[in-house]
Amino acid sequence: MSGCGCLARGSFKSSKTSLSCGSSAILNGDPDKSVKVNGPVDCLGEVIIDFVPVASGVSLAEAQAFKKAAGGAPANVAVGISRLGGSSAFISKVGDDEFGHMLANILKENKVDISGMRFDPDARTGLAFVTLTKDGERVFLFFRNPSADMLLHEAELDVGLIKKASIFHYGSISLIDEPCRSAHLAAMKIAKNSGCLLSYDPNLRLALWPSEESARDGIMSVWAQADFIKISTEEITFLTEGEDPNDDNVVREKLFHPNLKLLLVSEGDFNGQVPSVKVNCVDATGAGDGFVAGILNILASNLDLYKDEQRLREALRFANACGALAVTERGAIPALPTRERVLQILPKVITSKNL
Repeated sequence: MSGCGCLARGSFKSSKTSLSCGSSAILNGDPDKSVKVNGPVDCLGEVIIDFVPVASGVSLAEAQAFKKAAGGAPANVAVGISRLGGSSAFISKVGDDEFGHMLANILKENKVDISGMRFDPDARTGLAFVTLTKDGERVFLFFRNPSADMLLHEAELDVGLIKKASIFHYGSISLIDEPCRSAHLAAMKIAKNSGCLLSYDPNLRLALWPSEESARDGIMSVWAQADFIKISTEEITFLTEGEDPNDDNVVREKLFHPNLKLLLVSEGDFNGQVPSVKVNCVDATGAGDGFVAGILNILASNLDLYKDEQRLREALRFANACGALAVTERGAIPALPTRERVLQILPKVITSKNL
């Protein structure tokens, strides 16, 4: 891969009633001509059942009822891409149980290629109870002891499916335990060797890691291999052990690497560099995944987009709208928008004074 890239900053700003998104980019370098175009986006990682309280601002013990929804960041991205009209595939393992087959059917109904999914008769599909605070932010309680997605083996990978992809997307949760970690690393190697661009969203869930040190080491262990990375300001603070996440020099010096083509930073506070979209915030689950789906869907058909600042800004506006719409319903996958919904909301983009 060539040593070119860009740094982009983006944000998701949430309040009690609204959510805004924005991004800006600094570009340099030339595209890598060796990568594939027009292949699907393969997503590897967890797919789980989220149980979300129907009432916001209550603890799990206080909740009277929950809405059941498909979730798991890589699965959300796969569905998000497909709903936008793109081509995606999902690689994971679920339990050979009702929840596992329900998840597979949801992905299939959303036109995601599930030929890379496996069913384990000896492990259960992962579950997560998600407490929503009054402003729609989340607190997770996971049930993985172990869940089936943690037990994916390298021998179970669909090598042909991986080789067909143009972009290979993943998170960090599949790096926590064996045998899934080895399967994840093997899949990355296959993808890289076949000309795929690698997309990484760490999606830190600290409660799932044995310690903060293991989380930091595990997330950074595959950092230098990625071509695209989306990271939040909270994750920057964690990975840099307390450095200022709003300081571009910190990001460049500690997180940017020579082979990285695009680094997107989602910020908690937004002062506006690319127009933002305001919507009613019901549940922030899946906001980042909707954003990632939006940008990867565009990149999959135009892998040198990051080289052109104006076109990248337009793509980020579109992705911002995807992320915003993803918070308008409870649950991640149910709220992921179609291309038509995104195009409807784009005229409502608020132009920043700093644009």
